[in-house]
Amino acid sequence: MWRVPESTDERTDWPVSPPPPWPARVRATLWWHRSAPDAAEYGPGGATLPITLAMMVDYLDSPVGPYREILASPVLRRGLVPAMAVPFIAVDSEPSVHGGREHWKLPKVLASFSGDVTERFSATGDGWKVTTAASPRSPELPIGGGLRFAQPAEGGGRYQASARLRGRCRLARVTVDAEGPTLSHWLRSGTHYGMIITSGTMRTGPARRVR
Repeated sequence: MWRVPESTDERTDWPVSPPPPWPARVRATLWWHRSAPDAAEYGPGGATLPITLAMMVDYLDSPVGPYREILASPVLRRGLVPAMAVPFIAVDSEPSVHGGREHWKLPKVLASFSGDVTERFSATGDGWKVTTAASPRSPELPIGGGLRFAQPAEGGGRYQASARLRGRCRLARVTVDAEGPTLSHWLRSGTHYGMIITSGTMRTGPARRVR
């Protein structure tokens, strides 16, 4: 499975999760920045955009219960709608680890989380840590749209999936501190443009393999 060292875990006996779609109520902080010079080294290859996109998510409910998550894409895959290619993702739910790996080919690992995802928040794993502090810069606004994922597949091609989101958001600046063997190179520490999802509903559909 395509991943960086922060998402490495050879365990295979995860509790089984239900198949997609996965509906959920969420709160989240997202941020983005121009990719670091060597970010493409950790990307999917092929045609990409030099933008790093990351997020901290608090799933208030889901088919595997509530859990929290961090994920990041070093660069975006080019397309009519640019897609995240995610080598780094961690959660605090064992069934969610199974779901990510089995249903979407996402290299989920376990981590611990603390704080409020829309204010000060931290995620800590084996040899890495990311902290965020979100400062709103606008009143609440409606939001609706989607995210696309395109995970490289062994033997060529990729697995594509999408998530649809509706809710309320605030524009924000997000101060980030990222530590880890690769995160310190491509997930830039500093203050970045971002967005706080104050409330929302999300539905993540199944992945399909394409060439």
